[in-house]
Amino acid sequence: MPLINDMLEDLNKFLWYCSLDMASGLWVVSMTERARLISAFITPFGLFEWNRMPFGIKNAPQIYQRLIDNALYGYLKISADVSYDSYIDDILVIADSWETLCNKVDQLLETCDKWDLSISVVKSFWGLRKVAYLGHQVSMDGLEGHPKDLQALADLSFPSTLRAMQSFLGSLDYYSRFIEDFAISVLYELRESDFHEIARKNPKKVWSRKQTVTFARKLPLVKIDGPEPNEGSRC
Repeated sequence: MPLINDMLEDLNKFLWYCSLDMASGLWVVSMTERARLISAFITPFGLFEWNRMPFGIKNAPQIYQRLIDNALYGYLKISADVSYDSYIDDILVIADSWETLCNKVDQLLETCDKWDLSISVVKSFWGLRKVAYLGHQVSMDGLEGHPKDLQALADLSFPSTLRAMQSFLGSLDYYSRFIEDFAISVLYELRESDFHEIARKNPKKVWSRKQTVTFARKLPLVKIDGPEPNEGSRC
């Protein structure tokens, strides 16, 4: 699978963007005879097999990613200046001019027609200066966190256990590039040993004043909705 952080690099060098969402998802992948036997499931009405790849199979995302890469290979590798991003069913087409963007989209649509792939029109955005992609907003002005996703993080309930705190930090890590010294805070200010020590002394209380203050300081940072700061001037 491609690394999301690598895919988000240097996207501000372009003027026009198309964010496309592939329709039907994993259903477009046909199951082999062996795969149908392995993934068969029983119900009160009998034994059934999948003809199309279902959601929930461990390697399904990787298989679909390979399908998209193979389908778009000729389109993507036509020349060195063809720029793209493809993560499972999300495809980003970028160009520095309107004419170039139209040409790339035409080639993409021809490839999808050849491979029997469909694009969800209602979930896609065509020819914009700023588009949403992989939980971020991409434009020539820079990379931003998507306001809707950031608000969802800001609205999370106050963690009351170590596991809840770990879940919150995992979600926050996705936007760690926007938070100054995020790793330092996680490693040294919210240490797992501190939680275990508190839980050992008082199982009903897993928060100390130190962790409460640290969490309160971290939460407002997810409300950043401007372009990513330049190096050396992070928030």
